[in-house]
Amino acid sequence: MNKKKKPVLQQVAVEDYAAEGKALSKIDGKVIFIEGAVPGDVVDVQLSKSKKEWGEGKAIHFHSLSPDRVTPFCEHFGVCGGCKWQMLPYEKQLQYKENEVTQNLKRIGKVQLPPIQPIIGCTETARYRNKLEFTFSNRRYLLPSEIAAAKEATIDQENALGFHVPRLFDKVIDINTCHLMAEPVNAIKNTIREYAKENNLTFYDIRFHHGWLRTLIVRVATTGEVMVNVCFGYEDEKERVRLFDHLLKQVPGITTLLYTINPKKNDTIYDLEPKAYFGKGYIIETLEKLQFKIGPKSFFQTNTRQAERLYQVTRDLACLTGNETVYDLYCGTGSIGLFVSDKAKKIIGVETVQEAITDAWENAALNHIEHAKFFAGDVIDVCTSEFFELHGKPDVVITDPPRAGMHEKLVRKILETEAPLVVYVSCNPATQARDLNLLDEKYEVTYVQPVDMFPHTHHIENVAQLKLKG
Repeated sequence: MNKKKKPVLQQVAVEDYAAEGKALSKIDGKVIFIEGAVPGDVVDVQLSKSKKEWGEGKAIHFHSLSPDRVTPFCEHFGVCGGCKWQMLPYEKQLQYKENEVTQNLKRIGKVQLPPIQPIIGCTETARYRNKLEFTFSNRRYLLPSEIAAAKEATIDQENALGFHVPRLFDKVIDINTCHLMAEPVNAIKNTIREYAKENNLTFYDIRFHHGWLRTLIVRVATTGEVMVNVCFGYEDEKERVRLFDHLLKQVPGITTLLYTINPKKNDTIYDLEPKAYFGKGYIIETLEKLQFKIGPKSFFQTNTRQAERLYQVTRDLACLTGNETVYDLYCGTGSIGLFVSDKAKKIIGVETVQEAITDAWENAALNHIEHAKFFAGDVIDVCTSEFFELHGKPDVVITDPPRAGMHEKLVRKILETEAPLVVYVSCNPATQARDLNLLDEKYEVTYVQPVDMFPHTHHIENVAQLKLKG
């Protein structure tokens, strides 16, 4: 009979931060990525992976704490995986994020770089999000303290409304107060949960796929408009009307209330049809003087005010004079292209998701912008030589790809078109660095500006300006 190996514990002094928000140290010359620690901590690490040159582990015991630590402001910190850097001062978070951009561009990009500009931080480091999605579950995550207190007694699983536990797909943390979004988000969430419990409404069973209440999606715009979309496992009009009337009475700030019937095994709603119970079915958000119509399935940057700052940086780096044809690749709902449109002759946007392109056309019409056109399809399929010939050779290319970065075929097409200027907006500096290395064949990086969109997380945006060599 094989005995189970005991976890390997090692005492280490944490030296730095690495990518993905994990602390960094070394054991016998091997790099160790540590979860739950910050630089300056001295901890016992329980190794979960041990490769030849690197390992992964979790801080189990703290011998001493870093002098940089601060007290987290959220009661769910350490359990909820949403804001892992709350124990660091925001100034330190910005320092580590800026370092990550620098290291990625140098280590992966391997191109000549200008001085990297100081990171642009957020004015608001809490309640900065405009959208949150909560999950209903009949499998509440039990804290270790609850289990220890119960000892041998059986603990009844309780219903929960909150966020999934990291790496546990069927367990949900019951969130009382979330600091990521301004009110009335917590009032909405807590009102629905209390009413559901009092009236014995069934919370969804994620493992066996049954139950009525599934997900709750809340959007709050800077205009003051509030949109709520409740997703149900099946239709029950009588109970739904009772729930919604109670919610509207208790939280009068809701301007649009929708519902979506989702009988599928996954929670995505993009192939479903939300229906309005109250209000116009959408909200209006603003970026500078522009208005954007946001429906229940629309994509929009989740930090509105910092998105405005990100787009201002993008517009500045595009160096527009009013005579340029600008291609906005991976354009989403057209927000960047429309934002820079008053300084361009023509905007051509391309995006894979048809619904996003529909929103882009609507947003252009809403703002009376007639020199912007949007096209649906995979960017590498749409952006052919014939497409560029038809709509005009690009003077400026703005690209804002997903975390995976640009497809190599698109990089080759940009090199082929030889647009004089490229502005690369990235949510993943590692894949951006890879693409900059490919673009180095014809382009030089002339400006780099990190922008923080998500305080208390390791995520970072970076904007790079590239100019055609020679």
